[in-house]
Formats: sequence, C-alpha cells, structure tokens
Amino acid sequence: MEITQQCVVALTWTLKDTLGEELDVLDEPVEFLVGGNDLLRKIEDALQGHIPGARLDLHLEPEEAFGDFNDKLIFLEPRKLFPPEVEEGMTFEGSALPAGASPDAPKDALYTVTEIYPDHVVLDGNHPLAGIAIRLSLKVQAVREATEEEIGRGSCGTGFFKVQPQAPGNDLLH
Repeated sequence: MEITQQCVVALTWTLKDTLGEELDVLDEPVEFLVGGNDLLRKIEDALQGHIPGARLDLHLEPEEAFGDFNDKLIFLEPRKLFPPEVEEGMTFEGSALPAGASPDAPKDALYTVTEIYPDHVVLDGNHPLAGIAIRLSLKVQAVREATEEEIGRGSCGTGFFKVQPQAPGNDLLH
C-alpha cells in the first residue's frame, strides 16, 4: 500500500541536529496518521507515494519543524509558587501554572522548568527543538488504512511532534 492522506504509517528514525549530534532514535516502529496532527507537514509531503521499506533523509529548517526560538516564552517565576519537589525538566501546562504565575504566560503552551534558583524558577514555553534545524533519517516500516476513530481524532495518539508533559528525568522526545 502506498502512503496517501488519511492512512497510518509506522516509522523508525534517527533525528540529528545539523552538526550530526543525535537528538532522538526511534528503533521500534511507531504509528502516525498521515493527514492528521501526528506529523510535521514537510514529513507528510515527503512520505506521499512511498511504500514499506522506503528510506528518506530530510532536512527541516526551524520554521518547517518546531519553529523559531521565542524569548517571549521565557518566564522567571517566584520559587515559592512551585512545590518543593520541582526539578529541572518537569513540565507544566500553561492552563495549570500555579496561582500568581505571570499572567502574560500563554495558557495553551507547555512550560519546561529549565533552571531553579533559590528564589526563582525559569519556565520555557518553547518546544525543546525550537530554533534548531534538524535532519531526519526515517524508514517506512508499514502502511495501513486509518480507522474511522483515528481519522476522527486526527491522530494515532502518538504525539511525538507535540511536547507532552513529562515525568522528571524523562528527556525523550517521543
């Protein structure tokens, strides 16, 4: 089966920055809905017409991937607003930031604790790969028709390209 809109593709990949540093490796196939919200547009466009076994090497500039870094999404918040167990790498949904946090912080962003000081916590609402051009070497492992439920949701539920809240110490992107 060829990859078309509204199908599910199982992919493996290696994601690197432009200096060749490995950012993520997906060894086991993960399913994504093509034509939904699971993949970046440039990846979907490149996949069109390919079949299982195909290998693609893509270069994505920040505007095609995770966007440019936006310093207006960095917030310095009082440490006392956060629980004592707050750690670097923890994430908070903008709609669930503690009372007293900056009213300028967009509610639809996901914030990562990037630094902790005695009196302040630094929150970053940028995607961890914002501002970075990436190289993606991927392999199509399988292709199948999407279910009505997957099409209705617009996703297979994977969410790789949308940062999900993470437990402390979990720095994987998928």
